[in-house]
Amino acid sequence: MIERVIEFSAEHRWTVFGIAGLLIVWSIVSMRETPLDAIPDLSDPQVIVFTDWMGRSPDLVEDQITYPLVTTLQSTPHARTVRGYSMFGMSFD
Repeated sequence: MIERVIEFSAEHRWTVFGIAGLLIVWSIVSMRETPLDAIPDLSDPQVIVFTDWMGRSPDLVEDQITYPLVTTLQSTPHARTVRGYSMFGMSFD
């Protein structure tokens, strides 16, 4: 089988060069057309819960919003880290 391929290639070298040229052109076109993500995102997935309760103090936002959300989010399956930040009228969990 290999002898036949070598013999065919030796007898029809311009056909082999033509096929190789077409494959090279096809590969270049394919590389240019394929969308690539240059910098993949390897970080863990994150979810930010933003709550807005304008005009309230950070202590009230912490007691009424942030703490209950953080304790509930900690029971989420496969959660590694849960953080909560309270500001004037805003809570980020």
